[in-house]
Amino acid sequence: MRKKRIIASTLLAACSALGITMASSSAASANTAYGCGYPQVCFYKTQADWNARSWTAAYKDVTSYYQTLGSRSYGSYSVFNSRNDDGALLHYTNGGTYCVGPNSIVYNNSWVVDKIRIMDSPSCAY
Repeated sequence: MRKKRIIASTLLAACSALGITMASSSAASANTAYGCGYPQVCFYKTQADWNARSWTAAYKDVTSYYQTLGSRSYGSYSVFNSRNDDGALLHYTNGGTYCVGPNSIVYNNSWVVDKIRIMDSPSCAY
């Protein structure tokens, strides 16, 4: 258990250095978490949307390419991946990418998300 905490602390420190904040929720079921129904990746445009658990856009298709985000998801405050087995690879306007694992949240901070690719891999591996 101590080893898992050390790994988690290291991962959070790395994400913080990249300007991204992440969190993990408990395992999702067919119910909703954070207002996001399974199996979607939900975008919350503003902090007020996140606090209200009211997503502004959602994506659910596994693709072999990035989907360009629309105005209701582009530059979102946070993203929640309600999927149990699939990662969501986010692309940012600065060229960076970040994989939101299954049942995980990312707070984008100052990074501007502009594309998404939902992958048939929890770690977004090709």
